[in-house]
Amino acid sequence: MKTKIIPMDEKHIDKEALKEAGKIIQSGGLVAFPTETVYGLGGDALNEESSGRIYQAKGRPSDNPLIVHIYRMEDLYPIVEQVPETARKLADAFWPGPLTMILPKSDIVPRATTGGLDTVAVRMPMHKVALAFIEAAGGYVAAPSANRSGKPSPTLAKYVAEDMDGRIEMIIDGGENRIGLESTIVDLTEGIPMILRPGYITKEMLEEVLGEVRVDKTVLDNCSGQPPKAPGMKYRHYAPKGELTIIGGPQERVVDEINRRTKRMKEKGEKVGVIGTDDTVSGYLADSVKSAGDRKEEATIAKALYRILREFDEEGVTVIYSESFDASEENGIGQAIMNRLLKAAGHHLEQI
Repeated sequence: MKTKIIPMDEKHIDKEALKEAGKIIQSGGLVAFPTETVYGLGGDALNEESSGRIYQAKGRPSDNPLIVHIYRMEDLYPIVEQVPETARKLADAFWPGPLTMILPKSDIVPRATTGGLDTVAVRMPMHKVALAFIEAAGGYVAAPSANRSGKPSPTLAKYVAEDMDGRIEMIIDGGENRIGLESTIVDLTEGIPMILRPGYITKEMLEEVLGEVRVDKTVLDNCSGQPPKAPGMKYRHYAPKGELTIIGGPQERVVDEINRRTKRMKEKGEKVGVIGTDDTVSGYLADSVKSAGDRKEEATIAKALYRILREFDEEGVTVIYSESFDASEENGIGQAIMNRLLKAAGHHLEQI
C-alpha cells in the first residue's frame, strides 16, 4: 500500500482532499490526521472491521479502548445511552478541546471500538482540520494516537509516516501539534467523576465546573491487572528505543547524579541523552542534551516531550536520563507530564 501525504493547515483547508479522506474512512480505510493534542489514526468508529484495522496497524492490544471523535455536540446522543448533566457541563466548558469523556455506550457502537467494554470514550477536538475531516468521514472517527503501539505519540507528521507508511491510506500533515500530550480522560460512569488520564484540562479546571473530581490511583503507579477502561491505562506507552530513567530530587543533586551516571555509561560505550530544562541544560555532559522547556511554563515541556524522545531515537541514543517534574494533583500539567514519562520509563524513577 502506498500512503498518500497531504499537507493542510487550519488556515488552508483542502476540501477536495478531505472529501477523499472521508471516502477512505467510509470504505473501511485509515487516515492519520492532526489534532491539537497529537496525531490521531482514524477509522470508522461504527465499523468493527475498521477498528480491527486500527489495532492491526498500530500493533495494539484489542482490549485497549479507542476514542470516538465527533465534530458537533448533537452527535454525542446516538452513541451513548444517555447524556448526564455532568457531560453537558463539561462539553459546554471544554468542547471543542482536549477532553475525553467516558459514558455508557449505545448499541450502535461496536465492542471492537470500545475494547469489549460497555462504555465509550468520546471527544470533540479543537482543530479545524480535524473537525472538517470528521465531518467528511461521516461524523464518527475512532482514533488512537497515530504511532506503533508502545512508541512515543507523534506530534509531527514525519513521525506518523515513520511508523505508518505503507500501513494506512493517507496522512494529513497539519504541522506540529499545539499541545503535544493526549487529551485528559474523565470517567463519568460512576458517582464522582474520575480522571483516568491527566492532560491539559486539569483536575482544578474540572472541579471548577463539576465540584469534586477524583484522580485514579494508577495515574502515577503501575496499573493493575484489570481491563483498561481508557487508552493508556494498562500497557507500556510512549517508550523511546533507549533505556529511560527518571531522576528526582534537589536540582543540583539531580544534575550531579545524572552526570555521574552519564560518565559511567559513556565509558561502557553507550550513547547518552539527557532531558533537562532551560535552567539546567548547560550543566550536563551527555552526548545529546535537550531542554524540554521552562519549569515555570510547563505547557512548553508537555509540547516538547514526545518530540525529544523521537529525536533521541533518530540520533541512536541508547541510554536516557530525565529530570523529574512536580506531579502533585495541584499541578495538573506536571502530573500529565510525569504520567507519560513514567510509562515511557517503565516506571523507572529513582529519588536521590
